[in-house]
Amino acid sequence: MRLRTLLLMPPLVTLMLCSFAFAQAPQSTDPLLTAMQQELTREQAQLVLPGMQRPYFMQFRLEDVQAYDAVANYGALTSETENHRRVVHVEVRIGDYTSDSSSAHGDGSLALAPGDDDPAALKYALWSATDDAYKSALHAYAAKQATLKNFQSAPTANDFTSAKPVTLIEPRVELQLDRDDWKHRLIEASGLFATSPETRSFADAVEYSSASIGAVAVNRYTVNTDGTVLRHGYAVYVDAISVGGQAPDGMELGRSNGSTATTAAGLESAAALHQRALDDLIGFNELCNAPIVGPEDYHGPVLFSGDAAAEVFNRLFVPNVEADRPDVGTTARTQGAYQSSFRTPVLPPFLSVVDDPTLRSFEGHALLGAYKVDDEGVPVAPVDIVVHGKLMNYLLGREPVNDFPDSNGHGRAALGQVAHSHAGVIIIKSADPLSSEAMRAKLVAYAKEQGRDVYAVETLGNELSPRMLYRVSPDGKRTLVRGAAFDELDQLAIRSGIVAAGGKPYIAQSIGPLPETTIAPEILFADITVKRASAEQQKLPYYAPPALPSK
Repeated sequence: MRLRTLLLMPPLVTLMLCSFAFAQAPQSTDPLLTAMQQELTREQAQLVLPGMQRPYFMQFRLEDVQAYDAVANYGALTSETENHRRVVHVEVRIGDYTSDSSSAHGDGSLALAPGDDDPAALKYALWSATDDAYKSALHAYAAKQATLKNFQSAPTANDFTSAKPVTLIEPRVELQLDRDDWKHRLIEASGLFATSPETRSFADAVEYSSASIGAVAVNRYTVNTDGTVLRHGYAVYVDAISVGGQAPDGMELGRSNGSTATTAAGLESAAALHQRALDDLIGFNELCNAPIVGPEDYHGPVLFSGDAAAEVFNRLFVPNVEADRPDVGTTARTQGAYQSSFRTPVLPPFLSVVDDPTLRSFEGHALLGAYKVDDEGVPVAPVDIVVHGKLMNYLLGREPVNDFPDSNGHGRAALGQVAHSHAGVIIIKSADPLSSEAMRAKLVAYAKEQGRDVYAVETLGNELSPRMLYRVSPDGKRTLVRGAAFDELDQLAIRSGIVAAGGKPYIAQSIGPLPETTIAPEILFADITVKRASAEQQKLPYYAPPALPSK
């Protein structure tokens, strides 16, 4: 992909946070869409170099992005940024549906678009980006055809699939946030370690205390040579707390979390944010004083909360059912761990998985991964991915794979990128769900049966490492421990090691690189390895932090 102009985006935009607005508006004349359609028609008629092929497919997408971020540290506002950008992405395909210029690494061209609604300026930006995209496509097509001649086996699927034209015009989305109110909340929450009577006794151990708010509103305009015309908007609002430091032995510890919503009103209240910051500080102190996990490796039952289970599925399962095109010259169906798992077990027989982006809310929470039409102009419908443990479907956009010749509405594009297969709203369901109480009782029963302590994990950190891990004794007593790592937590473990699932479903809203929701139950593994982490301990600060302000 060629980037004509460097795009400077605030942190929230680079994470690609978004959620669709669903209110339907009657079709109306939009100057941006009109200009895009007119330029597309002109390019379609005239875009050809002498002796070269015409494009068989073209798509224009304009993204109007407004973002706001504010961060407070140690009780003071440290940054505040607001940004508005318009970007056009042009996709040009040379060849035909069977074999074209596209590659697994992305295609097309980017350019900054004018910030106003001047149709002439927009058309010029589109023309410039299209010229780049066409020349790149001609070069890519020639190189790809030469590469294919080196292989005896033909590709197992076409490069692209056709789609019926779709028109969807939704209202524009605007960023709506009380900035002054949120700055006050952040300042108060980030300084709580030094002002709350409950935290002053261990405030010296807090090396960082941060609170942030991020919001983004995106209005996306799309036209293509299929005849599809789209204008849809999405918005997301995220607040976060992050506190941490070092235990007396130098181990680095921290607590980070927050809330996510499709509107500012959907975020937690000021009182809830205050309580979250307080709970995280207290949790950090408990971690500092918790014992380190034993030196001997543990092999046995581990109960994962819904939060932790969602993270496990997001890391080990979801990316492998998003059907990415296999490498040229191979006979694989897709890439990833499940490339040869079609119609075979990938989960226990009592678990099934559906992706349903048409589900707009769950238990009163608006879902980030919901949408009506994907970024390639294909309407979405629920997809049964796993049925009674067996993988029965992949998630696909318009780049088909072997045995799956058509899109199922999962061609989704990150900001400024070509669309790829991506999940929307993943729901993991058990045919025999247990209550939370029954799941805990089952874990304790294992402890009694084996005559030893077992484990329960509440939250995970990087690389599926346990952040809040509890040792559970046969009498049900829970003891927080630190310094642990999981081993052998992989696709084999989720296929054969899960023995029970249930409890209250947890809604995990993922914010990047594309908006995605995973709804997961608690899960109980029969045998997971818990071992002492090998991370090197850091030196403690050489001298005390500044004195706290007087009460």
